Amino acid sequence: MNYPDTARLPQQLRSLVEAELQSGERITWMEQPIPGRMARMTLPIVLFGIPWTGFALFWTGAAAWGTSKIQSGRGLFSGFPLFGLPFILIGFGMLSSPYWARRRARRSAYVLTDRRAILFTAGWRGSVTVRTFMPERLTDLRRKQHTDGSGDLVFAQDIRRDSDGDRHSTDVGFLAIREVKSVEELVRTLAQRTAG
Repeated sequence: MNYPDTARLPQQLRSLVEAELQSGERITWMEQPIPGRMARMTLPIVLFGIPWTGFALFWTGAAAWGTSKIQSGRGLFSGFPLFGLPFILIGFGMLSSPYWARRRARRSAYVLTDRRAILFTAGWRGSVTVRTFMPERLTDLRRKQHTDGSGDLVFAQDIRRDSDGDRHSTDVGFLAIREVKSVEELVRTLAQRTAG
């Protein structure tokens, strides 16, 4: 079990954690997500990104070749291959998602105190989202555990709808952590102590 020592966090994250604590509040557990485990979560995106990027590159190349054969020099269709560039960039974004997941993990932290659970989740351009779960919201836990003892401790799910109206859910909690069962016991103890 990791000891709650904010000194091992990056400076910006350490400052956020220390500023978030209330007077007299004590950290009982703290950890950052495992970068490799977070990167593995992006595998479906990478697998989808491979054919996407391949087709976008093929289409853009074929469009460039086709327009050069139809007309020489500048003409009405000379800019047509440029329509493929956004799709290529999206593909490269999908293929690089493991890198971004690792980077995000190194800039995120999970904190359990004697009063609550706090998630510090890195976003774009250095931003960090802070979410607090009070003990009464920590009663319906779901644990996903791997053979090495690491896993996810899920507190809730964020539900959103895409442009087609389809529902998508995202797990919220202490994700990709070591010794997930031991952490679950700490969270349950906090919830029971506060309820009692």
